[in-house]
Amino acid sequence: MPSPSHASDTPMPSPAQAAAPAPGAALQAYPLLVGTALLWAGNAVAGRWAPGEVSPQVLTCLRWAIVCVALAATARGRVAAEWPVLIRHWPRILLMGGCGFTAFASLFYAAGAYTSAVNLALLQGAVPVFVILINVALGGGGVSLGQALGVAVTLLGAGIAATHGDLAILTHFGFNRGDLLMLAACLLYAGYTVALRSRPKVSGLAFFTALAVAAFLTSLPPLLVEWATGHAVWPTAKGWAIVAFVAIGPSLVSQLSFMRGVELIGPNRAGVFVNLVPVFGAILAVLLVGEPFRWNDALALVLVLGGIVIAEGRFRRRSP
Repeated sequence: MPSPSHASDTPMPSPAQAAAPAPGAALQAYPLLVGTALLWAGNAVAGRWAPGEVSPQVLTCLRWAIVCVALAATARGRVAAEWPVLIRHWPRILLMGGCGFTAFASLFYAAGAYTSAVNLALLQGAVPVFVILINVALGGGGVSLGQALGVAVTLLGAGIAATHGDLAILTHFGFNRGDLLMLAACLLYAGYTVALRSRPKVSGLAFFTALAVAAFLTSLPPLLVEWATGHAVWPTAKGWAIVAFVAIGPSLVSQLSFMRGVELIGPNRAGVFVNLVPVFGAILAVLLVGEPFRWNDALALVLVLGGIVIAEGRFRRRSP
């Protein structure tokens, strides 16, 4: 993982540069995107430990409050220097932070009350599909055969991971309120991913700091609703440990890494790596929860990694 200072020194590429990744960009992006998926998988495990220790909206609000405090010590000089650009794009930043960070988490937690964990895991695989569709709709390029095949293979791997090899579960897959909420969450995060490609031309650290502030501000209304309805739970000792992890890992390090990965190889290619999340989630469940590692978990890992290799191999042959 790069340090925040590394991200802060990286300017956004021009449109021409974005269309043609620099030589070696993939070698930089792959570890960042794999690490991002691992941290997001860890966030899912932390979410399983959170009930009774800290309520969802308290967790969401505190994680971004901690990120803002951490960034205040390291990013204030950079933010001050680039403030005129940031304030000019503040409505866009507020929308990206609210949709990509706050709304996604809020919809995810709400969906969990209506649908199964299997459906939640399967629907997360819709993120790269939505990224491609949005990118194509906005004129960001067509979909190659290799890219489509890679996405299909990774989706199959994610499906096997989510169903534990029992694909008969898919025959009972039906849409309910929770499924629709999760699809909306995936659509929002896909939109955020595509929007990263044309973010304001400021340093990565300054931009992420602005996004974190936007996420904190937009997390306050849902927190007030949770508090007013009597569902707010202040963190216990274990709850504070969960808050600290999700703030530093999934919220700070992973978002900077994902942002840099999108900058290096583009949203379509970066979005494919999201399908590693359910696979890593299964592995972490074995290591941290004690669940067995079966043949279906190994097959899912092979398919997801294979799908990324297929899509990436095709892109490398087409890249100038």
